[in-house]
Amino acid sequence: MRKIDSESPAAALPTTAVPMRLVLRALSYLLILTAVVGGIYPALVLAAAQLFWPDQANGSLITRGGCTIGSSLIAQSFRSSAYVHPRPSAAGGGYDATASGGRNESPSNVELAKAIAAAVAEARLDRPGDPRPVPADLVTCSGSGLDPHVSPEAALWQAARIARARHTTEERVAAVIRLHIELRTLGFLGEPRVNVLRANLDLDRSLPVSP
Repeated sequence: MRKIDSESPAAALPTTAVPMRLVLRALSYLLILTAVVGGIYPALVLAAAQLFWPDQANGSLITRGGCTIGSSLIAQSFRSSAYVHPRPSAAGGGYDATASGGRNESPSNVELAKAIAAAVAEARLDRPGDPRPVPADLVTCSGSGLDPHVSPEAALWQAARIARARHTTEERVAAVIRLHIELRTLGFLGEPRVNVLRANLDLDRSLPVSP
């Protein structure tokens, strides 16, 4: 059997030539992918968004009198009796977009039960003597704490209180609210809903609070 000589010229060839080619090739792939995925693709997506969906791409901001007053995608607190109130929020101190989150208590949690009972009692003040169950989304937090919508039932439940505050009829308030009922997305995704901020802006426009 022939013995391989470890001192032969073949064994003395440099061993770094092939790995260096691989390193250079990997670096070239990295640079190309960085340019495509980190630059060209985001630029194309941004351009398409600004061209076809500029409102959504810029945060769905709502302006009035030249000032931005909110986004149709993020809830904010409305405590005046003249407005539709959003869902309760556990985000930070409430409706804090930097601390989005819901309540993590279990259904058996005593504090959660107390909070829901208090919310039910408060909602009942909107419609004294009404025997119907209070809509669930008026007394429970959303998963994000920033849900900008309530169900049509929850919005219309508040119509009597809003009418008293605006010195008008419940039917006129309900008519304004119904104009803002959004149907299921694509006809089957989600549930019908009312955007609280848009409905309240329309209430101020159509049924201004008397001085």
